Amino acid sequence: MLVLGRKPGEYVVIGDNITVKVVKSENGDLRLAIDAPRDVKITRGEVWEQEHKQGQAI
Repeated sequence: MLVLGRKPGEYVVIGDNITVKVVKSENGDLRLAIDAPRDVKITRGEVWEQEHKQGQAI
């Protein structure tokens, strides 16, 4: 796992076609803007965990 510190306005690039930019940071809250191709599925962590827990229960 790579851990980076970024300030609002700064970004990271993943591969050639995904950009993750910090757009707001205050009081421990963070907002990210993710620019990726439409065929790349983006899922919030809590949703991903819930989907995988349900998959294991079946």
